[in-house]
Amino acid sequence: MPQLDISTFASQIIWLALVFGVLYFVVARSSLPKVAQVIESREAHITAELAAAEAAREAAAAAEATRDEALAKARAEAQQVLSAAKDAISAETSAKLAALDVELTTRLSAAETRIQEARTQSLAQIDAVAAEAAASIVEKLTGVAVGTEEAANAVASVKA
Repeated sequence: MPQLDISTFASQIIWLALVFGVLYFVVARSSLPKVAQVIESREAHITAELAAAEAAREAAAAAEATRDEALAKARAEAQQVLSAAKDAISAETSAKLAALDVELTTRLSAAETRIQEARTQSLAQIDAVAAEAAASIVEKLTGVAVGTEEAANAVASVKA
């Protein structure tokens, strides 16, 4: 093997160093700047995407806060509407109950008045009915016809 020959070993080392130096110079001048540029570009792209993600997160947080605020406001308004409707219904029910109470009280008073009048008429007529019944009974039992006035006097005396 010629590369292991000691007489050419020194020249091989020189050529190795020379080729390595040239390759290093070519790679350092042409490839490394491109690799560095790609790394910087990727880093800038990642940084921009992270900034966009952070901005989107902040926008989402702001939207959520706005939504929560609007939801709380809507709930408060709904509670107010519900309370107002409840108060209106309660007032309307109270008014209807009061009107019904007045109507029932009026009807009760009228009924009591009619009952009292009927009672008075019945009590006034009871004497006449009793006198008539007494006259009819006396006539059937004794066969004697008793006058209406006599029967009324007899009922009045028994009643007193």
